[in-house]
Amino acid sequence: MLIDQGLELLDETQCLALLATSSIGRVGTTVGGLPVIFPVNYGLLGGDIFFRTNERTKLDAATRNAIVAFEVDECDNAAQTGWSVLAIGRAARVSAEQLHPSIPALLPDLDAYVRVVPEMVSGRRIALT
Repeated sequence: MLIDQGLELLDETQCLALLATSSIGRVGTTVGGLPVIFPVNYGLLGGDIFFRTNERTKLDAATRNAIVAFEVDECDNAAQTGWSVLAIGRAARVSAEQLHPSIPALLPDLDAYVRVVPEMVSGRRIALT
């Protein structure tokens, strides 16, 4: 276990396992040269992140800029523990036909699909001392 300034550094396998435990994350991109972060419901399949959105800002920003940051975290304030996983990768619009059949069932009924293919995944967990 690697520890950096009180945080346990997670490997890619651990990060993907944690991503699979949640269904709400955040997509970070830029709009008009400014950073923006949008909450999304998502699904994970084969290491790729899928989310559905409407034909508006999230879709435009995510697919126009191509590179996005995707973050998921969890915390327990009472225990003062938690973890955070960050995936950075290319986002592209995909059609319903390009999705695995399980993806639409995981996500709400929206009209556009985005796939993020992570190129870098990192994570940290607050280490208990």
